[in-house]
Formats: sequence, structure tokens, C-alpha cells
Amino acid sequence: MAQITINDTDEKKIKIFGMTIGELIGKFGAFFGLLLLVIFLSATSNVFFTGSNLSNVARQATVNAFLAIGLLLTIITAGIDLSVGSILALAMCSMAILAIKWGVNPFLAMLLCLIVGLLVGWVNGILLTKLRLPHPFISTLGTMNIARGLALIITGASPISGFDRAGAPQILVLGAGSLGPIPVAFIAVVIVYFLFHILLSNTSFGRHIYAVGGNTSAARLSGINVSKTLVIVYSLSGLMAGLAALMLAGRTNSGFPTAGAGYELDAIAAVIIGGASFSGGSGTIVGTAIGVLLIAVLRNGLVLLNVPTEWQIVAIGLVIIGAVSIDVLRQKANR
Repeated sequence: MAQITINDTDEKKIKIFGMTIGELIGKFGAFFGLLLLVIFLSATSNVFFTGSNLSNVARQATVNAFLAIGLLLTIITAGIDLSVGSILALAMCSMAILAIKWGVNPFLAMLLCLIVGLLVGWVNGILLTKLRLPHPFISTLGTMNIARGLALIITGASPISGFDRAGAPQILVLGAGSLGPIPVAFIAVVIVYFLFHILLSNTSFGRHIYAVGGNTSAARLSGINVSKTLVIVYSLSGLMAGLAALMLAGRTNSGFPTAGAGYELDAIAAVIIGGASFSGGSGTIVGTAIGVLLIAVLRNGLVLLNVPTEWQIVAIGLVIIGAVSIDVLRQKANR
């Protein structure tokens, strides 16, 4: 039942089931949006609710799912990571060169893919904390261009394909394999999301991340090493981009320097739709997962409905604007 309460400043706030409108939007808005989208697509397309299409949606969502974890961590700290798409490309191409051109053991190549992502993420954290750049937008914008340029340089601006011919089927299994109807990549997403849910919900480091985003000065005064926390957060964001690169390489059987272009926008939209705020201090793994699924279902639905590519781009742009508007609405409703 809705009830009106009065806070200390005599400002009236409407509460429904004990939650403000902003809290309701934050907790359930993305879920109901996803539910309505699924109902609409099920009614308008005979193909949408089939096993093969749902499996395809799950597989296509995996790359954005991993990128969104990294973006969630940085956004909780009131930051941003614009470099994840370029990190993906650099890690992917590095792995392709080792496994396909140089014939290195595929497991070592996969390890390098993750290490490249981790290192670039660490550099983002160091640039932010040691050089004290005014905002992570600047440092990650710089590394976004550097990583993309390096990916173009090491590949000669050309794709490197053929993991199957190079004797690296393990990479293909991760990106394109299935256990029954369930993609292996989606299983990996579920495992990683569970681990990060534990990290954010049940560890002191998770509490430190929220504290840094909620009030950096207060976090520092309470004894939290803010710089160390931020370096780890951006390193994890880079690591997740490396994991996304591993999955995309397996799905496409190649490494190409233009991979991941614009992917950071989908990841940011998923995180904000899922309840996180650019002001920091809020956001959950569950909400992010729902946001990722909403973006994946929307993209799949636009294709099934034969929406022209140019209008698909417009639709995604509107979703990104809508995601930011939702964040603003949440903040206003909670004041």
C-alpha cells in the first residue's frame, strides 16, 4: 500500500511497499522492462521464443556481460572506463598472433589474452591514482586510443583468423561450444557473475568499493586505501575485457583490430539500466545481469523484426539516452 512519509526536511515522499519511487525504479525497473520486451517480441515473432534463438541471445550477450562487470565496478566508484572495447581488441589480437601466427600453446595464448587486459586496466588505475588526473574519463579515453592503435599496429590493420587450423580448438570451445542447448560462454558468465556477487556483497573489499564511490573523503578517513582500491577496480575491469576478448575470439575464430568498437556504450547502458548511478556508491551484479539481457534481447528483437541496420543504431542510441535519463530520475526521486 502506498503511504506518504515526511522526512527531516518536511519534504513529502511517496512510498510504495516501503520504497520510494526512485528505489522502485532502481530495483525493479530493468526487470519489468525486460519482461515487457520479452512479451512483445514473443507476440510479434514466431522465432523469438525458440530454443535456438534463446541460445543465440545467451551467446551474444556474453561479451557485453563481461565488459559490464568491469564497468559496474568503475561506475560504483563514481568512475568510468571507456577503454574496455579497445582493450578487448588488443587482447584478442595478441592472442591470435601467438596462437595462429607463432603456434604458441593455446593455453599460454589464452593466458596472455587475460594478462594484456589486466595490464592495461592496471595502467588505467595507475594513471588515475599516481598522476592524479582529474577524472578517469581522461585516462581511459587516452588508453582507449592507445590500445586501439596498438591492435592495428601489431596486426597490420588486418584480421588474423584460423584458431581451428592452428590447433587451438580450446579457444573455439570457450567462445562457440555448447553443453547441450546452453553455450559454454554463458555458463562462464554465470560462474563469473556469481563470484563477483560474492565479492561485492560479502567481502570487505566489496564494501570498500561502495565506500569509495559513496564518499571518497569519508572512505579515506575511515582507513580505506582509496588508491589501492581504484587500481584493483580498474585492473579487474581490464581483466574482464580480456575475458570478453577470449569469448569473442572463440566465437569468430579470429582476432581483428576493429573488434569491440563501441562496445563500451552497450556495457555502460546495461550497468545504468541495471540500477547503478554515475554518482557512484550504488549498483549490483543482479541488476547488471538484467541490463545485459535487456540489451541483448533488444538487439536480437530488432534483427528478428527486420529493422534496418541504421534504425537499429538509432534504437540503441535512444536506449543509452534512456538509461542516463533513468539514472537522473532515480536520483531526483530519492532526494
